[in-house]
Amino acid sequence: MANNRGRRRRFGAIRKLPSGRYQARYPGPDGVMRPAPFTFETTADADDWLAEKQTEIRRGEWRDPDAGAVSFRAYAEKWVEERELAPLTQDLYRYLLDKHLFAFGDLDLDEITAPRVREWRAERLRLTGAKTITAKAYRLLKAIMETAVDDELITRNPCRIKGAGKEKAAERRIATVGQVDALANAVGMRWRLMVYLGAYGPLRPEELAGLRRRDVDLDHLRLRVRLAEPERMNGRRVQGDTKSEAGTRTVILPAFLRRELCWHLESYAEPGPDGLLFVGEKGAPFRRSTFGRKWRKAREVVGMPEGFRFYDLRHTGHTLSTRSGATLKDTMVRAGQSSEKAALIYQHSDEERQEEVAAGLDATVRKAREEAARKAAEKRSGTDLARGE
Repeated sequence: MANNRGRRRRFGAIRKLPSGRYQARYPGPDGVMRPAPFTFETTADADDWLAEKQTEIRRGEWRDPDAGAVSFRAYAEKWVEERELAPLTQDLYRYLLDKHLFAFGDLDLDEITAPRVREWRAERLRLTGAKTITAKAYRLLKAIMETAVDDELITRNPCRIKGAGKEKAAERRIATVGQVDALANAVGMRWRLMVYLGAYGPLRPEELAGLRRRDVDLDHLRLRVRLAEPERMNGRRVQGDTKSEAGTRTVILPAFLRRELCWHLESYAEPGPDGLLFVGEKGAPFRRSTFGRKWRKAREVVGMPEGFRFYDLRHTGHTLSTRSGATLKDTMVRAGQSSEKAALIYQHSDEERQEEVAAGLDATVRKAREEAARKAAEKRSGTDLARGE
């Protein structure tokens, strides 16, 4: 086919439409003829566009324009399924897709543009004001779209908002020793040990749910954390690994918990080596919803802030351990946390050091309790003198 410059076209084809404009078509690397997504005013414009496409193919930069015509909903579902995610992480991702990324559900991947992402984020923040959950949803969207780039379905990730995926965590609340004791008393006899282990272990809720009798060394006051049993959104528990490799650990407890541990084993733990340490009133594994109601009631009785979560007991334990002389590495080992920071490679925390940390924690709690008892006694004494008794 001859072009307007009097030479034979070597790549692609141009034809004049009834409208008077020109359509360009070209063969992709797969041999399929594809039309340009728009028409041209002159054959010269069409010819220049074809030259650009030919250059893209020669350089290996060409992308199938139909590759991005994949439903975001279908691609995201497959993205979640193909990853080896922890059950709770899988639940979180599906929740984010259903409740926060639904605006993209009916779009194809190549229809999700940077302006659309900015508009979505602004709208979520305006409607919900939930900065943390919006940041989580944005990070998930960005990760999915980055995989789409790797799969060569789109050429560039549309998630390009600087800092949009960062969360500014609120300052964790810290309970005093007296408040931990009050919460343990208020939550009920069956659950008081759980409060103490949450604060002075400090164990995560899913780690507490996975504890068995055989994990308890009463003679040496040690707990072996081997697994976690998180509760999924459907109410079912699933047994799996701890949050990280560092989560599998031996926790040395402070001496003041010996009595609590003995009493709980005798009164509430299931029998046998594989018996659960914590079970509900009817003998079944405790439910998050059931314990949650008791926790909220106990929190109200004690007068703790509404935002104080059971998980915040861990922060209390971290703080008290540090005050007892624990190093950052000591605290990380005790809490089952992992980090790749180079500075931590040169720090060490062995079992002997953990015993020292537990002893320091024991001394800190005992001192706080004695001080509280002394002040209470002085207050009673002052009241008696005022009455002239």
